[in-house]
Amino acid sequence: MSGPSDEPSDELDRVFALQAEVDQLKEAVASHAVVDQAIGMIVALGRLTPDQGWEVLKEVSQHTNIKLRNVADLILVWGRAGEMPREIRAELEDALDRYGPTQIPGAPTE
Repeated sequence: MSGPSDEPSDELDRVFALQAEVDQLKEAVASHAVVDQAIGMIVALGRLTPDQGWEVLKEVSQHTNIKLRNVADLILVWGRAGEMPREIRAELEDALDRYGPTQIPGAPTE
């Protein structure tokens, strides 16, 4: 049996738990938006379907051992600033070659 002094503590714990859940949901929505934007860039760049763009993003993440969200961030930075780590660029080119003939503009040709 709980007394009146237990209720404010329980309510406060519930408020903190709900705030943590809201924060996680906000992060998930933001992460989803970043991934979707990166897929859009890949789709436009490689003239691919959205499903193929998703596969390209996953492959780059897996082959570089970098979290998918971080790869998506790097692709968006590249879209704004024109800079991309060489390893990511190489993996992105390889993945695009598997799904389509386009190379990243400005990439050195071999």
